[in-house]
Amino acid sequence: MSSEKNVHSVHETAAPITSLHSAGSHLQREDHEVNLDAVLSNPLSIGEVGTTLTDAQKDYVLKRLHFDALTSFTELPPECTFIFEKIEQMSTQEAVEILKDAIEEHEYDVNVQEHDLDLWKELVDYNAHGFHHPDDEKKSESSIDEKGHQVKVSTLSHDAETSSNDPSTGRPEIVDWDLQVRLEAVLVAYWSPYPEVRAVTLPFDDPSIPVETFRVYLIGIIWTAIGAVINQFFTERQPAITLAVAVVQVFLYPSGLLCEWILPKWKIKLWKNWVIDLNPGPYTYKEQMLATIFCSVSGGGTSYVSYNILMQKSELFYDNKWVDFGYQVLLILSTNFLGIGLAGLIRKFAVYPVQAVWPSILPNIALNKALLTKAKKQNINGWKISGYNFFFIVFAASFLYFWVPDYLFQALSNFSWLAWIKPDNQNLAVVTGFIGGLGLNPIPTFDWNMISQNAPLEVPFYNQTNMIFGMFIGFFAILGIWYSNYKWTGYMPINSNALFTNTGESYSVRAVVNENSLFDNEKYQEIGPPFYTAANLVVYGAFFAIYPFHFVYEFGMQYKQMWHALKGLGSALKDWRKSTYEGFNDPHSVMMRAYPEVPEWAYLCILVISIVLAILCVKVYPAETPVWGIFFALGINFVFLIPLTTVYARTGFSFGLNVLVELIVGYAIPGNGLALSFIKALGYNIDGQAQNFINDLKQGHYTKLPPRATYRVQLLSIFVASFIQLAILNFQITGIKNYCQLDNTQKFTCPNTRTFYSASVLWGVIGPKKVFGHLYPILQWCFLIGFLLAFPCIALKRWGPKKLVKTFEPAIIIGGMLNYAPYNLSYYIPGVYASLAFMWYIKGKYEAWWQKYNYLLSTGLSAGVAFSSIIIFFAVMYHEKDINWWGNTVVYTGYDGNMVGRLNATESAPDGYFGPRKGHFP
Repeated sequence: MSSEKNVHSVHETAAPITSLHSAGSHLQREDHEVNLDAVLSNPLSIGEVGTTLTDAQKDYVLKRLHFDALTSFTELPPECTFIFEKIEQMSTQEAVEILKDAIEEHEYDVNVQEHDLDLWKELVDYNAHGFHHPDDEKKSESSIDEKGHQVKVSTLSHDAETSSNDPSTGRPEIVDWDLQVRLEAVLVAYWSPYPEVRAVTLPFDDPSIPVETFRVYLIGIIWTAIGAVINQFFTERQPAITLAVAVVQVFLYPSGLLCEWILPKWKIKLWKNWVIDLNPGPYTYKEQMLATIFCSVSGGGTSYVSYNILMQKSELFYDNKWVDFGYQVLLILSTNFLGIGLAGLIRKFAVYPVQAVWPSILPNIALNKALLTKAKKQNINGWKISGYNFFFIVFAASFLYFWVPDYLFQALSNFSWLAWIKPDNQNLAVVTGFIGGLGLNPIPTFDWNMISQNAPLEVPFYNQTNMIFGMFIGFFAILGIWYSNYKWTGYMPINSNALFTNTGESYSVRAVVNENSLFDNEKYQEIGPPFYTAANLVVYGAFFAIYPFHFVYEFGMQYKQMWHALKGLGSALKDWRKSTYEGFNDPHSVMMRAYPEVPEWAYLCILVISIVLAILCVKVYPAETPVWGIFFALGINFVFLIPLTTVYARTGFSFGLNVLVELIVGYAIPGNGLALSFIKALGYNIDGQAQNFINDLKQGHYTKLPPRATYRVQLLSIFVASFIQLAILNFQITGIKNYCQLDNTQKFTCPNTRTFYSASVLWGVIGPKKVFGHLYPILQWCFLIGFLLAFPCIALKRWGPKKLVKTFEPAIIIGGMLNYAPYNLSYYIPGVYASLAFMWYIKGKYEAWWQKYNYLLSTGLSAGVAFSSIIIFFAVMYHEKDINWWGNTVVYTGYDGNMVGRLNATESAPDGYFGPRKGHFP
């Protein structure tokens, strides 16, 4: 430790910490509140805090909090001062009870580090059995705290620093039971049991900080509009270009500072107590977070229903002349607002529980914290750079480097070097190929855009290991199906997501429909049914298995939490005056009680209005969709939203309901592609939007934003983004030459809408009864397999050897099998390496470095790629300036770049085609 820290005597008189509210209990919100201005303007030194603790004990606490690397201890960070205050405030008896509750609550929590859980158990057992350190009597002296509790104040000596115990990683060695039990309890009761959450949040709140200001609405509307324009304009380009939320955050920061500089300091009184303060002072962290949530509705994508509208309106697809602007408005608003209506109603099991970590949002919070929160200088393993400077250096390096794999040397992106060894060897390309194969390649890419496919620096390491295990199961299954020519898959490419004819050619859905895009049986009898590749069969089988499996497994493992949440939802609707936070005592929920809640009826109103808008869609316009289809989509989402959202919140893994909705609607309303498309848009978008909005609610929960402010900006953002997206979409249809044509020179080939259209014809017009009832009946058994598989997995998880099965997440294993067609192992193997390095090794061995830099590294790399891709498009791709050399062309040579079936139908199939015989098509 720095000698500077020990200059202050522990016996010197400490100044009163008047900025901290001490209510006496961690269950009272006042006990978590501070006056942040007072804390920052009058920082305390190490000698002024923890006056009942020895220097050695202070050293131990600082190391556990990762503040031992501070270059100066004369001005401590406010969170450090806060924790010291709470350690002294807490009695050992209260601390033991807190840890007992934590052990019970997190016994099967996959996100709590095993060594932390072991430490809690050791501390509780140590107390229960009356164990004492052999040197306690020699080293301890008693002191009476301000509450009359007897505490041991000096059981830890400086010699303990040489002990094998490492408080920075929580290894369960008891060297000072009294200090450690209070320290661990304070972390649980005032901060979080998860180090990744402690890394991006604060253990206190200041409710007086300005949040919902005019500046937020001004910059929020501007950047929401910009994001909606860019993301909608490029969503149908192949490859697409998106304005990621991380990039928007970088621009929101100077925009807020600019508003702080130029806006007049006026207060405008509107009505009674309604006053608008145009410039309430320095731009705050909470304003930045609220503006981020404002823009995140259109961040990184567009409304899913835009594919539906384009499909119906474009002459290339359905060409429905009746699809006017009114229909589009009703459809986009109904689907988007249905999501937010459901999101609010499921807060009790998706936002408030402490286990709902939501790993995907932590980098956004970390970036805003680095941009707006002034951090004390630290020397962490030789790293002295501030988080702010680190982010911008990574951002700049990523921006510059991405030009190489994206434009100058594209082979570095798709580094299929094994397939290049012998390009004319199809078997080699099938196993190792990046483009057309299954991608078994230990070094497949040097492109962060590929490495980040599964968010390796965001989701926990066990997510990657479970996922890649599932992908290897899928890998061998696909190879077995293809090489055995099961269901004629050997006549088609192994890993394509396209449909094929019975001669192995690309299947055109237009070849089996009439001029009104309805099923034409005469054409169908000539062409025959579409066929699926080996990878597509595995993907669909995994989809059919994961729905019943996930539903049963999540309820089997989380039934207590879900039952509690459902009861809470029912009682909230019955007694709408009751607090939605009732029953949630984790520190962040306790702090949020300082702000007026959004009542359940407010979300219920949005839900009802959205349903009315959807009904108007199908009643006023010839959408060929029964009203019951709307309620079916709503019902299936409500049933699955609970298990889908809980696992997403816990692990960062999610999947959509689109395949299940397509299958059910295809059977229920045969021959109707329009109805299937409409219900699918509702069925998929409700779930996707709800999870997106729950993301926002959790960000507000972690950063202590008033829930009503979050609610208002979400509603306004949806409204603004929806109309802008529609305006851009309608311009594209009529204003861009050859829009959606495969030969479009600007690469606007509409891959998403083509997939949407193919699915509508295949599942809606032709129908699953023909395709799956006759061609692939085995796929129907996958539902039963998934249902039955859930029970042994529940038993293994609950009663298996805990250390082996704690990180066992079978839903993610099945989810790994969904990653094929057209993706493969090459897209995900490098992410496992990155996760192994940062989310396991560095997090475990250098947790202080990991907490400060990991999420900033992730956002910096991703923001650089996103910003660079936009510049590259406008600079050298909008008007093509290709660089044709080996490094850019080798990717598409040989079998890997032009994969075909291993069998030729015209040469080896009976009568020159495979599958059912003509005249006997299903």
